[in-house]
Amino acid sequence: MCPDRYSRWVDPAPLEVERPRLPWWTLLPRKLLLAASPIILVAVVTTLVVFVVRRVWRYPLFLIGTATLVGLGVGYSWWVPVTLLTALVVLGGLWTWWHPESFTRTVARQVRSEWRRAVVYGWLWRRVMLFTELTKYTGHAQRRVHYPTLRRVRADGWRDRVSVRLVHGQCAATYAVHAQELANSFGARSCRVRVDKPRRIWLDLIYTDPLAQPGRVPALADPGTAVDLARVFIGRTETGRPWALRLLGRHILVAGVSDAGKSSVMWAVLRALAPWIRAGLVQVFGIDPKGGMELGRAPGLFHKLVCTNGTEAIELLEHVATVTRQRAEALRRQGARAWSPASGQPFVLLIIDELADVIAYQPDTTLRKRANAALQSILSQGRAPGVCVIGQIQDPRKQIIDCRHLFPTKIAMRLDEPEQVDMVLGEGVRERGAAAHEISEDTPGVAWAKLDGHRDPHRARAFHTTDADLDELSAYVTAGHRTAPRPLTGIEAA
Repeated sequence: MCPDRYSRWVDPAPLEVERPRLPWWTLLPRKLLLAASPIILVAVVTTLVVFVVRRVWRYPLFLIGTATLVGLGVGYSWWVPVTLLTALVVLGGLWTWWHPESFTRTVARQVRSEWRRAVVYGWLWRRVMLFTELTKYTGHAQRRVHYPTLRRVRADGWRDRVSVRLVHGQCAATYAVHAQELANSFGARSCRVRVDKPRRIWLDLIYTDPLAQPGRVPALADPGTAVDLARVFIGRTETGRPWALRLLGRHILVAGVSDAGKSSVMWAVLRALAPWIRAGLVQVFGIDPKGGMELGRAPGLFHKLVCTNGTEAIELLEHVATVTRQRAEALRRQGARAWSPASGQPFVLLIIDELADVIAYQPDTTLRKRANAALQSILSQGRAPGVCVIGQIQDPRKQIIDCRHLFPTKIAMRLDEPEQVDMVLGEGVRERGAAAHEISEDTPGVAWAKLDGHRDPHRARAFHTTDADLDELSAYVTAGHRTAPRPLTGIEAA
């Protein structure tokens, strides 16, 4: 006879629920709890006040505005808040029409920031931090979860700047590793991590590209207009501010693949210097190993121009190196520490297109060594005597250009490989958002720029210079000369 399989007694599984966790003070004896009730009451009230104040601090327009409208509706009539709200909308429309920038800066940005904090970030913050493993666990069985604190959100329209207070044991590099995950979680195109202060960072979540459209070159300044060599405007940054390069006491290295827009930086610099080039206060020397395909489009801008990478180019480099040493000696005798317009000598700007052709690809070993020696002499000694070098290169590897460290200002346009970004801008820049290898082919002139001594690079786009702009620039400069300078075919006496 078959035993009854259903007659066995089986213990039921225990109820798998977590025991409720009560505050510690609820477990105190009743008398002690009664005696401590005033302190507990003060603590509860303080907690509620802090909660309300924090919410008002985070959402002042929405909470204060809503409370005011509801108070007017309850105290008087609902027509009062409706009338007030209509008047505010009309005034806002007039303000937007008359002064759109001030309205955006004062009202629209604040409203957008509060809205995006509540809807985009506040709603998903803990879930995203948990799923991206940016939390910490403590307590018995690791049950207590510590979340990074969402402090502030500033919406600029094209990006959101999110201030985060880190959990103990975290740093900015922790978030840089998860940058793409954070961007995908909040629906952004990319995420950059910037250090604010100890235990505080900024997450820049990018939603649109403000540099998608090229900027038109500004109008030429009137002849005789003063030029500030410490702030030469060549474009605009992604924040909408002018992109300024410092030529005085600096050398500039521009790296990028073909058609990345490297020459846009050079032409923008020459256009900004046009009044002084016309007046002879700036002398421009140029080397274009491609036979003048780039610099030869406006030869009238150059005091001397060489369109090969042969002997003439090397002699020009050595000539500028000699001028640099002579100026340094003259300034030392005058007791001056650096060049200034009052010295009576013109500022010297040396532009080398395709720098690798001159210092690395030159087949003649003797000429290559002379070129490297002359260039390094200019780079190491030229900043104080008023000599600036702008070098453009496609391959930034050390075996191609071993004097990258002598260029204080480095500009990385579109590059082929992620490692090349670190070669140009320095180690760790990609973790801080400088993804020059991800620049679109449809945005020539977009670049990441970094100045020595500054931790964070900035993204900008140089002005787009057309052939008509070059013709206008050449006519403007050569109008101040009796005869236009001609391309150099053999080194002339200085």
